[in-house]
Amino acid sequence: MTSTTVNTEVMKKPLQPGRWLIYGILILFALIYLMPLIVMLLTSFKTSADIRSGNLMSLPTEWVFDGWIKAWGSACTGVNCDGIKGYFWNSMQMVIPAVLISTMMGAFNGYVLAKWRFRGSDLFFSLMLFGCFIPFQVILLPMAQSLGYVGLANTTAGLVTVHVIYGVAFTTMFFRNYYVSIPDELVKAAKLDGAGFFTIFFRILLPISKPIFMVCVIWQFTAIWNDFLFGVVYSAGDTQPMTVALNNLVNTSTGVKEYNVDMAAAILAALPTLLVYFFAGKYFVRGLTAGVVKG
Repeated sequence: MTSTTVNTEVMKKPLQPGRWLIYGILILFALIYLMPLIVMLLTSFKTSADIRSGNLMSLPTEWVFDGWIKAWGSACTGVNCDGIKGYFWNSMQMVIPAVLISTMMGAFNGYVLAKWRFRGSDLFFSLMLFGCFIPFQVILLPMAQSLGYVGLANTTAGLVTVHVIYGVAFTTMFFRNYYVSIPDELVKAAKLDGAGFFTIFFRILLPISKPIFMVCVIWQFTAIWNDFLFGVVYSAGDTQPMTVALNNLVNTSTGVKEYNVDMAAAILAALPTLLVYFFAGKYFVRGLTAGVVKG
């Protein structure tokens, strides 16, 4: 009997009552978790009159895109009424270099700490781990002074620097634990063949590091894109990221409150991270199970 025949018979087997119960509970909790997103989507496509006359879960009487258009191009965020599109690109300019730099630095650190151990390397790794647990609020003042000394205050480059420094502790931990699970004999054999530090890293370890790269990229992208505190403290004016603009838009008290615009702006702010998890979420789980929890 072939494996295809066995799989077909398993698929045709009727579900047991216990299995139906499990599926029912899972669907119920999924709907509960999705309820805020459903409300946001429905509200974003309603007119202001429709929102005030109906209830949260009702379908729009007329599907309109006015809220999305205004949120993107003409909604007021404080005194600026150019929508959130400019801040969206600010976040892109911040998150892409910050993710790439912190991930590569974490890869190098993890490689050294796992395969090129030196005296005090364990203490160094422990101190790096300590950096994962430092609250954001603790570093606000010293980081602000440091950015001022080097001329990066209120700039996108300054925000990138802050996120790289704060995120490198996490990426180092991920890569170090992943590389510890790789046999040392692989590196020793490469050394016997004459491979050096960078050759081993770029030609042997990097090609097999795709799972942990995906973990770090998703982790850092989510943390940096959704950050509000660093954005509001270390940026100003045209350099502010998306999350700060969203806060300003929602709290702008001029005129009538437009909930459809607020909901559309909130979905636009969350859209990049939703897409990242939708297209790369399976790699995140594979990367975690491939070694990030080992060592």
